[in-house]
Amino acid sequence: MASNAEARPAKAAGTYRIGGDLEVDRLGYGAMQLTGPGVWGDPKDPQEAVRVLRRAVELGVTFIDTADSYGPFVSELLIREALHPYADDLVIATKAGFTRAGPGDWRPLGRPEYLRQQCELSLRHLGLDCIPLYQLHRIDPTVPLADQLGELALLKQEGKIRHIGLSEVTVEQVEAARKITPIVSVQNLYNLADRHFEDVLEYCESNDLAFIPWFPIATGNLARPGGPLDAIAAEHSATPAQLALAWLLRRSPVMLPIPGTSSVAHLVENVAAAEVKLTDAEFEALAKAT
Repeated sequence: MASNAEARPAKAAGTYRIGGDLEVDRLGYGAMQLTGPGVWGDPKDPQEAVRVLRRAVELGVTFIDTADSYGPFVSELLIREALHPYADDLVIATKAGFTRAGPGDWRPLGRPEYLRQQCELSLRHLGLDCIPLYQLHRIDPTVPLADQLGELALLKQEGKIRHIGLSEVTVEQVEAARKITPIVSVQNLYNLADRHFEDVLEYCESNDLAFIPWFPIATGNLARPGGPLDAIAAEHSATPAQLALAWLLRRSPVMLPIPGTSSVAHLVENVAAAEVKLTDAEFEALAKAT
């Protein structure tokens, strides 16, 4: 019989408490790719999407990240179909702050009445009474930040969301937001090949905020044949994508990578990265390679 670690490899990533009270396994799942092309409409194979979500939980994933704009709402509805009623240890995070007009079309919209509407719809679509982590998908530059976060703070007071997070923000924006309402997480572009938000990660480390890197498995030229990943990958019998995830998990205890996929096979490969343990020398070699 397989051991618990073998059956649920995501457990090897260790845990983190979002907001101090939401414990999750640090290797999560991002549900953006469960939609159609351009993150628009239904997936080509909805049943495979359901299988991916169910398999993720079977593998030990306890943190799933989505957004109202994925589809729109397609991703949230698939999560409910696949996983509701939810396991007690499953934390679902969603986001609002974009409006959609078609495939690949993303337009920030942070008017308070819009954010409230989207929260109410996410509650309905996910089948939740309270959203564990609700993130402002983008700060709308045309609306005062206090108005955007003030509405989320009201929703929190009403018990409709538990914690508030931000996405694609600078250190200055996080500091400004924290003067308005408590912030527990930041979701920014970050991966082995692109670390221009290093200062935001360091700020999150210093203030015990979860850092959720989106597009986490990008490796750029590092994955080219004969590149710096080859020898290390061979040593661990791992793929470049698995090394990229293992590097993120090693980089910081507040790091919560959320690799996404629409394939069960690819999901299994991604989650197995939690069991890849880099040595100090390997970690430094990968860091210096970029």
